[in-house]
Amino acid sequence: MELVDADGAATGSCTVAEAHTAPGRLHRAFSVMLLDDLGRVLVQQRAAEKTRFALRWANACCGHPAPGETVYEAAAKRLVEEIGVQGVTLHQAGVYLYRAEDPQTGRVEHEYDHVLVGQVPADPRLRLDPAEVATVRWPAPDRLRVDVADNPDRYAPWLRGVLAVATEAAGHLPGAAALALPSADTTATSEVHPAG
Repeated sequence: MELVDADGAATGSCTVAEAHTAPGRLHRAFSVMLLDDLGRVLVQQRAAEKTRFALRWANACCGHPAPGETVYEAAAKRLVEEIGVQGVTLHQAGVYLYRAEDPQTGRVEHEYDHVLVGQVPADPRLRLDPAEVATVRWPAPDRLRVDVADNPDRYAPWLRGVLAVATEAAGHLPGAAALALPSADTTATSEVHPAG
C-alpha cells in the first residue's frame, strides 16, 4: 500500500500488515458512502474475522489503493468485492485524516482517507462477501448521526469523521442532498478536512 505524508503526498510503500502494526504508518485509503434514491445511507457491519474493528458498523466499504492506482479505481473494485455493487459513479467529498487503535487486537488505522460518495437505486441487489461483511442496513442520515454520537463503540472509529466530510460536501455532490444538515446545525462538521 501507499504511504503518504500529512498532505497526502506519496512517501513510499509497505505491506498492509506493516501499515497497521502499532504505532501505525500513515497511508492512503478510501471510504465509500452510498445513498439510495430514498436518501438512506448504506452501513455495513464488519465481519467477525476482520483484524481491525470487527463487528462494528461502518460505511459501505473501505480499502487502500495500490501504488499508482486511483482511489476511484480501487473503490469501484472494492464495492464489487465486498457488497456486489457495480457501475456507481463516485465523487470525492474530501479527506479525513485520522488514527485509531483497535482495543481488541492492538492493530492501528492511520489513514489519509479519501471520502467518496455515490448513489444507488433503492433496495439494490447486494452480494455480501461474508469474509468482509456480516450484514447491512439502510438508516436515514439524521438517525445514523444520532446513533453514532450516542453509541460510538458500536461503530468503526472513522465513520463519524467520514460522515462529517460527506455531510459538509453534500450541497455540491450529485445525489448527496439527503446528507445535508439543516443550516442551524453545524455540530457534525467539526472534523472536516477539505479536499486538497
